[in-house]
Amino acid sequence: MEFKKPPDGGWGWVIVVVSFFTQFLCYGSPLAVGVLYIEWLDAFGEGKGKTAWIGSLASGVGLLASLGCGLLYTATVTITCQYFDSRRGLALGLISTGSSVGLFIYAALQRLLIEFYGLDGCLLIVGALALNILACGSLMRPLQSSDFPLPEKTALENVPDRYSIYKEKEKDPEENINMLEKSYIGEETCKSTLANGDWKSESLLHKNPTTMSRTKETETYKKKVAERTYFCKQLAKRKWQLYKNYCGETVALFKNKVFSALFIAIFLFDIGGFPPSLLMEDVARSSNVKEEEFIMPLISIIGIMTAVGKLILGILADFKWINTLYLYVATLIIMSLALCAIPFAKSYVTLALLSGILGFLTGNWSIFPYVTTKTVGIEKLAHAYGILMFFAGLGNSLGPPIVGWFYDWTQTYDIAFYFSGLCVLLGGFILLLAALPSWDTCKKQLPKPAPTTFLYKVASNSSNV
Repeated sequence: MEFKKPPDGGWGWVIVVVSFFTQFLCYGSPLAVGVLYIEWLDAFGEGKGKTAWIGSLASGVGLLASLGCGLLYTATVTITCQYFDSRRGLALGLISTGSSVGLFIYAALQRLLIEFYGLDGCLLIVGALALNILACGSLMRPLQSSDFPLPEKTALENVPDRYSIYKEKEKDPEENINMLEKSYIGEETCKSTLANGDWKSESLLHKNPTTMSRTKETETYKKKVAERTYFCKQLAKRKWQLYKNYCGETVALFKNKVFSALFIAIFLFDIGGFPPSLLMEDVARSSNVKEEEFIMPLISIIGIMTAVGKLILGILADFKWINTLYLYVATLIIMSLALCAIPFAKSYVTLALLSGILGFLTGNWSIFPYVTTKTVGIEKLAHAYGILMFFAGLGNSLGPPIVGWFYDWTQTYDIAFYFSGLCVLLGGFILLLAALPSWDTCKKQLPKPAPTTFLYKVASNSSNV
C-alpha cells in the first residue's frame, strides 16, 4: 500500500501540535518518576531494586498505563512520518520534545502536589490531567492511502466479492442452503409421518395457506443462516490470512541485518540509558550531596536538555550530508562514556553536568523513527516501530531494577553504572558493524589489479677483441 505524497505542512502542523501535547501528558509523569521514587523508598521501606520495579513498569511494559503510553507514542510517530518527508526530522524533533518538556514540568509539579496533597492525591491529579489526551486524539486524521478509499462498514452482501482473493474453493451460499434443505426436509417428513401416519399427507400440507407461509419463513430463515455461515467462514479465513501475512512480514524484517541490530541496540540502550532519569536523585543523596546545593532538580536538568537534544538532533537529521544512522550510533557511544563517568561525580556541579550531557544524548529518540523509516521504509514503519517499541519498553522495565539490585548488593552505584555504560556501548558497536558495508560488497567493488609486465633490457655482452 502506497500513501499519498506527504504534504510537509498544512494539517500536518496540527498533527505536530496535538502529538506534542499527547507526549507531554502521556510521558511527563512516567519520565519524572524519579521524584516519586524517593517517596516510594520512604513509604515502603524496601530495597532499591524491588522499589525500582514500580517506576520501571510505569515507563516500560506490564501496566495498563504503560500499554496506553506505548500505543500513543507509536501512533504519534507514525502519523507524523506520514505527513512529513523533507521536514520529517524537524517534525519528529518537535513532537518528541513534548515528553521532555513534560518531564521538566512534571518533576516540579509532582513535588508541589506531594507537598500539598500527599502521594495518593498527586497520582489522582496526574491521572485526571492525562484525560486531556482524548481531545488530542480526536484531531488526528490519518493520511488516506492513494490506492484504497477509506474502509466501509462490512455488509453481508459484499462478503463474496470482497473475499474472492482466496484460491481455495469454498461453498457458496446456495450450496449451504441445499445442505440445510436436506436437513429440513428430513425433519418435516418425520413430523408429518408421526402426525398423520401417511407419507402422502405431506403434499396436502403444502396446499394449506398456513403451511405455505410457514414454508416461506423457513426458506428466508435458511437463507439468512447460510449467508451468516458463509460470512463467518470467510471472515475467519481472512483473519487467519492476515495473521500469516503479519508473521511473514515480521520474519522478513528480521532478515534485514540493520533492523536486527537496531532492535538489539534499542533494547540495550533502554537497559542502560533509562536508569539515570529514575535514579539520579537517589545517586545525589547516596553521594552525600546536601539539599542546599540543589539549584535545580537533576531530573529537571535531564528533561530540559533532552528537549534541546531532540530538537537539535532532529534538525541535523534533515541535512542530506549527515548519515542519520551514524549520528545515532555516535550518541550511543558518547552516552556510554558519560554513564561510566557517573561514579566519579561526587558533587552537585559534576552530577548536573553529566545529567545535562545524558539528557542531550537521550534526545536521540527524535531521530530513532527517522532511522527506522530509512531502514524499513514508510510502508512498514508502523509494524517495525511497534516491534522496536516493545523491546524498548522491555529494556525500560529491566534497567532500573538491575541497577537497584547492584546497589543492594554492593551498597554503591559504581558497578551499576559501569554495567549501564557497557550495555549502551555494546548496542552502539553492534549497530555500527551492521551499518558498515559488508566485506563481500567491498570485495566486489574493488577492481582486480591488472597483471604487471616487467620489461627487461638485455645488455650486450660482446667485447672488443
